[in-house]
Amino acid sequence: MQQGKAVVFDNSGTLIKRYRVLKNMKTGEICDHVNSIEVVDYNPSRALVVLQTDPSKCVMKANPDKTIHDFLLENNVNISLSYSNMDFHEDLILDIIKNDQSHVSDIQDTVNTVIEKHYNVQICSGSGFIMNIDSGEVEFTITAGGKIFNEVPMVVKELKSRGAEIYVASGDRTKSLEQLAEYIHIPHNNVCGTVDSWQKRDIVRKLKQNNKVMMVGNSSNDLMAIEEADIGVLTLQQGEFVPERLYNSSDVVIHNIKEILDIEF
Repeated sequence: MQQGKAVVFDNSGTLIKRYRVLKNMKTGEICDHVNSIEVVDYNPSRALVVLQTDPSKCVMKANPDKTIHDFLLENNVNISLSYSNMDFHEDLILDIIKNDQSHVSDIQDTVNTVIEKHYNVQICSGSGFIMNIDSGEVEFTITAGGKIFNEVPMVVKELKSRGAEIYVASGDRTKSLEQLAEYIHIPHNNVCGTVDSWQKRDIVRKLKQNNKVMMVGNSSNDLMAIEEADIGVLTLQQGEFVPERLYNSSDVVIHNIKEILDIEF
């Protein structure tokens, strides 16, 4: 039986140039030069949580004085664990932050900053927060989006012409990834939204049952999937700091997504 080929892409920083705004809940500082994955990695008790809703249609219309916990509960907003160094069940998130006093306005501040910065946001990955699992505090709120790297449509088209099936496995909001699928012309069924590091690894592992698998990512949340893949590719096109362990675990390091086409696969 002939083995197929599958290429699994991360999204933010891999397929799209990522723009991100964080608000530090302790200082009130708003920053757009911070990597949320690095922020989570700095404290092993932190977790990045994504709201499964379009910020412009829900968050920005909500009562700014509501606590984040009450807003999520009262509006039945689904939330998903995007990245954590601890493997814990996302059903515990609401209970963990039930006493936290962060407000909807703190998320709205990050959305407004993205708007005020006039970022060329082609795809809105969405909003969320970074919580401390041990203390039950929301330590940062976050809004992110991005613009597809210019080379991506050509790369995807060429890989498909070579017989590869294209997948996206990302910690970003599911609906935003479905929007991405429309841009790059892949089936929605090939999109795995708001998956954490363990789930990315398991997606690659399952695909390996019938395929030779290449995993392409750019950050610590891709590490396990890159190690699991037949070919693990680290892309540096985002231009952000990359931990040494990610370099060491990758079979190939590229600086532009088009360099994938030069890899023997």
